[in-house]
Amino acid sequence: MLKLLVLAPSLQDTSPGSRFRIEQWMRFLAREGFECTYESFEDRALNEVIYTEGNYGKKTWCILKAFMRRLALVPDIRKYDAIFIYEEASRIGPAIIERLIHRAGVPIVYDFCDPIYMAYKSRKNSYLSYLKFFGKTATICRLSQHVLVGNRDLASYALQHNPRVTIVPITIDLVEYTEKTYPPRASENRVPTIGWTGSHSTLWFLEGAGGMLRELRRAREFELRVLGAAGFQLEGVSVRAEPWSPAREVSFLHECDIGIMPIADFEWARLRSHLKVRQYMAVGLPSVASPAGVIADLIQDGVNGFLATSPDEWIQKLTLLLDEPALRQSIGKKARQTIAQCCAAEPWAREVGQIIRSAVNEKSGAAPQSKIASATRA
Repeated sequence: MLKLLVLAPSLQDTSPGSRFRIEQWMRFLAREGFECTYESFEDRALNEVIYTEGNYGKKTWCILKAFMRRLALVPDIRKYDAIFIYEEASRIGPAIIERLIHRAGVPIVYDFCDPIYMAYKSRKNSYLSYLKFFGKTATICRLSQHVLVGNRDLASYALQHNPRVTIVPITIDLVEYTEKTYPPRASENRVPTIGWTGSHSTLWFLEGAGGMLRELRRAREFELRVLGAAGFQLEGVSVRAEPWSPAREVSFLHECDIGIMPIADFEWARLRSHLKVRQYMAVGLPSVASPAGVIADLIQDGVNGFLATSPDEWIQKLTLLLDEPALRQSIGKKARQTIAQCCAAEPWAREVGQIIRSAVNEKSGAAPQSKIASATRA
């Protein structure tokens, strides 16, 4: 039994990033002989206030308390065999916690699936951006025994700072993400639904597609379903929006006929590992997406989904799916097969477990140090 301490920014079951990385893998790691302890930087108070407007005094106080809680973990760090860090141990400041763990001699396995080393300003908390040290990603890579990343572009960055880098895609538990059942032909005359799922940080991509969706609505009838942005409205389009809930993720997707993932074309967006298109594909939902980064690797245009760049192309491909229920079903089935082949959670979790064990052995001197070959199935 290996004792693994997981340090992640968010409370469990609240953030897509950690939920589909280490939180998901922990269920499988337990079967592989790991005793996992999850410690979030956030507490409930910080989680409830961090994405609200204003409240800067309360946010600052909650963040300082969170940092002190992190420091309090350091004296007992040697009771763990390894430390798994998702993104960063602390949301603010340089890599202080990570340096203290490294000095204690406990191996670090570091994981990130988005370009967190690129500076940005939060739409809700622009002032807090000044407290972040984006350059510390490189430092944490250097301090780590092994680095896991979500795609090839992130691997290129990590390899500049650590020779032990493995690409592990965002994975989907296909037992939890059951395949969508399609309605009988007798009910195909109902109004089809186009679905989008996301958060406050990606809502502006959907807002940017508003003109295209309005034009599409003038030609075809559909309802836009939104999960993760309660209150969202789009003039000229029938919208049903609801707050995000982990309990609703799968059932929401089953209620949609088409999934969309519009993305603006700039470097940060291209370098991300892109979860939502995998969620659509996992349940057998046909999707139309921008060909940003790994999306162009996941989707074969016209085979297991559609890629679109211009508004005209978006409208053309969405119209095709809206008009042809049989095509939606056949595309959806191939999409799920793709996810089963490249992004199924259980086999990848076993690989992550092997990497962690190897990191422990190498740090203790029980095995010679050797670079684990980067996975390329992503």
